[in-house]
Amino acid sequence: MSERASELGGWRALYPFQSHWLYLNGYRIHYLDEGEGPVVLLLHGNPTWSFMWRDMVVALRGAYRVIVPDHVGCGLSDRPAAGTYSYRLADRADDVLRLLDGLKIEQAALVGHDWGGAIGMGAAARSPSRFSCFVLMNTAAFVLRRCPLRIRLCHLPGVGRLAVQGLNAFARAALRVCVERPERITPAVRDGYLAPYDSWRNREAIYRFIRDIPLRPSHPTHAALAAIEAALPGFRDRPVCLVWGMRDWVFTGEFLDRFIQAWPHAEVHRLADAGHYVLEDSGEHVIPLVKAFLEKNKR
Repeated sequence: MSERASELGGWRALYPFQSHWLYLNGYRIHYLDEGEGPVVLLLHGNPTWSFMWRDMVVALRGAYRVIVPDHVGCGLSDRPAAGTYSYRLADRADDVLRLLDGLKIEQAALVGHDWGGAIGMGAAARSPSRFSCFVLMNTAAFVLRRCPLRIRLCHLPGVGRLAVQGLNAFARAALRVCVERPERITPAVRDGYLAPYDSWRNREAIYRFIRDIPLRPSHPTHAALAAIEAALPGFRDRPVCLVWGMRDWVFTGEFLDRFIQAWPHAEVHRLADAGHYVLEDSGEHVIPLVKAFLEKNKR
């Protein structure tokens, strides 16, 4: 995977980092490890990978040790053989804790976007002392009250899998419908987001992330999200920063309000002109906000 990706052209100039790998529970996890200092853990969601954090890594690595993994099946990490990995939220949260253990990291600041927020908060719920503070962007860490029709359609048997895993429609469409400033999605940026997801097998994780959205209480991840939601009030003693693209049609302002209910002390930044891919739409505003928050709460 890494050898093929290194030959894919212009996007590599936007991702000038040394790759690292760590075997976790039988899978080779790809991660970035840049800079020195207090640890900041950046967690991506779906259908992205560590590439989405590229500008944040450059901005933070002068003062922090920045750890940026690709989840199992995503980015440059291993693609599990069929039937060997659950792709469930609970296991992904365990992967984060295993990564911290493997790197001998005792505590980190967590920055999460999309599924990265839920995964990170799942890890925090299981090991609260490992996380000093939280920055969450357009995500959820509680049982969903609604799911957009466009995502529900991806759950349809047969058709959904063909569209997502066969045609790569989910990842391709996200680069259009999840941004408010499409001119920023240059050919190199577009290629960077799509590079690891160039075949049916390499898109398995994208489809399985979608299938892990619990549309009914009987879904296994419904209980996992409920447990994370119940744990949120326990972090009221931690610094929290919520940065939200208010034009996100997936994680709308309603999701932000639910976090504020759990964490009324949170530092909140609403970006009126940004969508779900908030770093692409408004990275020049988001990154200074995150840097200032981390500096204020550095340990």
